[in-house]
Amino acid sequence: MRLTPKLLCVTALAFAVTAGASAVASAGPAASQRVDGVISAAGSTCTWTDATASADPPAGLTIDRSTVNSNLSCSGGATATLNNNPTATFDDAAGTATSDLIDITVRQSIISCSYKVTNVGWTRDGSTRTYRNQAFTASKSSGSFLCPGSISAEPGSASLSFH
Repeated sequence: MRLTPKLLCVTALAFAVTAGASAVASAGPAASQRVDGVISAAGSTCTWTDATASADPPAGLTIDRSTVNSNLSCSGGATATLNNNPTATFDDAAGTATSDLIDITVRQSIISCSYKVTNVGWTRDGSTRTYRNQAFTASKSSGSFLCPGSISAEPGSASLSFH
């Protein structure tokens, strides 16, 4: 079983959940406190739409895990559960965002693995409210001995779109 690519896909997706806000409101049109996410890795794609955020960028915000989890789907047989409500901050002048903590559990067949990462960086796509991840590595926090000890995501392998 090739578990690592599926875990990377789903783990990166959870990180995409977390772009946040603070600074000058200069980029793109106002949002409606919703966020969509996409992550592609190792031939798999995970997506969600219309997750609820507590505010519109560039204000500080929290993304509601229950609204991500209720609409999260991944190709390739993997499933994922976001275990926390990530918060984040934006630096609108720099076109960046930083998420605080992402805690996710990934299941592939009967194997369950949990991963955590802090301070994930995001870069805004032009003047839109779409953000692409900067490189990060998530560390295993629990799960089977078959789970990789960490998972890395390449820059741009995940995106968030606020609307």
